Amino acid sequence: MTTNLGARPVPGAGALSGTAVLAHSTPYPWPYDAAFAAARTALLIFTTADPGPSSADRSWPVIEAVAAATARGGGLVIDIESRRPPRRGSMPRGASSSAPRVGTAHYQLESPGWDAFYSTALDLQLRTAGRDLLLLAGAWLEVGVHSTMRSANDRGYECLLVLDACISGSELTAAAARSSIEMSGGIFGAVGTSQDLLGLLGTTQSSSRSLTSEFS
Repeated sequence: MTTNLGARPVPGAGALSGTAVLAHSTPYPWPYDAAFAAARTALLIFTTADPGPSSADRSWPVIEAVAAATARGGGLVIDIESRRPPRRGSMPRGASSSAPRVGTAHYQLESPGWDAFYSTALDLQLRTAGRDLLLLAGAWLEVGVHSTMRSANDRGYECLLVLDACISGSELTAAAARSSIEMSGGIFGAVGTSQDLLGLLGTTQSSSRSLTSEFS
């Protein structure tokens, strides 16, 4: 038996003429309003130093490709280094990090916790830039990516987890993280792949919006 925890009605793939959606995302074609535009979009790419992912991970070239395509299409690319909340044995904020970073990002943001909205200007800057569609990628899927996606959903953002552009701690926890996003018709958003996203980005026109605001 499936428990409904607040599922919302969404248009089916091809339901509207001229729609722009990721038709194969699950559990619904993303975004829910069937009006994808790069000018509404921000890609949040996560890394962390505690412990950090490796640039040799097979997902890292996928992350770089999605970042480049998002930037070319007029989307905003934000490189986020999230930190374990302060506790004994964790890396203190401001310590050097060997975690890989995205070279094509418009901004870099340091978050003092796993949730990138916590104690940062991320929400304000996204709203100022008119970005309400969020793509999430990076490491780690079960921690910074997932925590921020849940927080973004609470703030009214429409979220897409780019599954093959995420780095996870294990197959078991990755499956659980994906399941919790997709339950009840997409309680935290939708899940898609980089291949479909790159195709969607390729069909949209570049935004003329100036990307001049700064993150702190």
